[in-house]
Amino acid sequence: MNIVLLGAPGAGKGTQAAKLVEEEGLCHISTGDILRAAVKNQTPLGVKAKSYMDAGDLVPDDLIIDLMKERIQQPDTEKGVILDGFPRTTTQAVALDTMLSELGRPLDAALLIDVDPEVIVNRLCSRRMCKECGHIGTAADAACPKCGGEMYQRDDDNETTVRNRLDVYEKSTSPLIDYYRGCELLVTIDGDRDPQVVYTDVKEALKL
Repeated sequence: MNIVLLGAPGAGKGTQAAKLVEEEGLCHISTGDILRAAVKNQTPLGVKAKSYMDAGDLVPDDLIIDLMKERIQQPDTEKGVILDGFPRTTTQAVALDTMLSELGRPLDAALLIDVDPEVIVNRLCSRRMCKECGHIGTAADAACPKCGGEMYQRDDDNETTVRNRLDVYEKSTSPLIDYYRGCELLVTIDGDRDPQVVYTDVKEALKL
């Protein structure tokens, strides 16, 4: 099964993807994780991408498409993929259709996790990440509940950048909703609820 996860930054896509990976054995491909790793390792792509990411802007289509084309052909994707953060534009969506068509693995669904923007601003501004293991927590976590590591606020989780990211999402990414609705692949789930309740709806919608 090949799924595209849609929704604004902070809508809870990663949480739902993790549950699908655990239960269904799908490969979770998060553009954000791949890009952050490239930045950390100071690869040529990482250096280019960092300036866009720090400002909350989208990394250009050609950089992302090349990166995803390479990733989607790796052996761990054979059971199916959950694409989180890609595509983000209709140009990327068309490129993805071409990629999957060439591999003989068409898209099964575009899953939209829908959350009110103000809820997202509050979520992201209180979000903290562990420096050691990458666990996502909240401002209430003095230390990482998983490994005891130091928790910090990512540069892109301040209110100004979060609001800019949501504005960029609305302008650039929302057309994808219409694109996938037109392809009869769109499934919308209310993401402003307990994650387990959301996941129950996700499984039902995907007939899992």
